[in-house]
Amino acid sequence: MTCSDEHCVTCGDIAVPMTVVRVDDGLATCEAPGECEVVETALVGDVTPGDQVLVHAGVALVRL
Repeated sequence: MTCSDEHCVTCGDIAVPMTVVRVDDGLATCEAPGECEVVETALVGDVTPGDQVLVHAGVALVRL
């Protein structure tokens, strides 16, 4: 894994606000401008499309 001035899992504690667009078996497809990621949602409970979550390292940490 390489790191840059932006962020990576090992180099920074950056979390990104994302919007849930689809939910499937405890995973949510989330989008932010220029990003799309499949996210684990166990920490925030059930989510539905349109919910906003704060995501770090592929995990939704909190609901916004």
